[in-house]
Amino acid sequence: MSTTLEAVTAQLAELGHKVTTAESCTGGLLAAELTRIPGSSQWFEEGYITYSNHAKQRLLNVNDTTLSFYGAVSEECVREMALGALIAAKADYALAISGIAGPDGGSDDKPVGTVWFSLATKQRIWARQQCFSGSRDQIRAQAVQFALLFLQRYLNR
Repeated sequence: MSTTLEAVTAQLAELGHKVTTAESCTGGLLAAELTRIPGSSQWFEEGYITYSNHAKQRLLNVNDTTLSFYGAVSEECVREMALGALIAAKADYALAISGIAGPDGGSDDKPVGTVWFSLATKQRIWARQQCFSGSRDQIRAQAVQFALLFLQRYLNR
């Protein structure tokens, strides 16, 4: 078990706070990681795997204009995903991930390995972009670890 996962889940349990996930390219791997250890129902109640644009719109209220203009792999989209998950789950924190895990699907503007992250709380929404390298599985695993670090940095403030 990663020390980041242990630290994050211990802090969530101590605070009595819940986290939800809104995942696209990771397909539920972040939720699986958060629920891998016993007692996870203390900090995790539900997550959203919104791989298609339609699912992002239907489950998380991502705006059609956002998807048309910026695309699913964008700061604007992950911010809306995180906010939609936060509201739907009535959670304290929402982590959203959308990216291009490959091996194809990339472009000059958004190469394979481009992943956007967002963390939403009731007070604010942050977003970060990362570019990972490696195989599809490696990119997805790196994205999960970055999302946990993203949340840990907020919890350690």
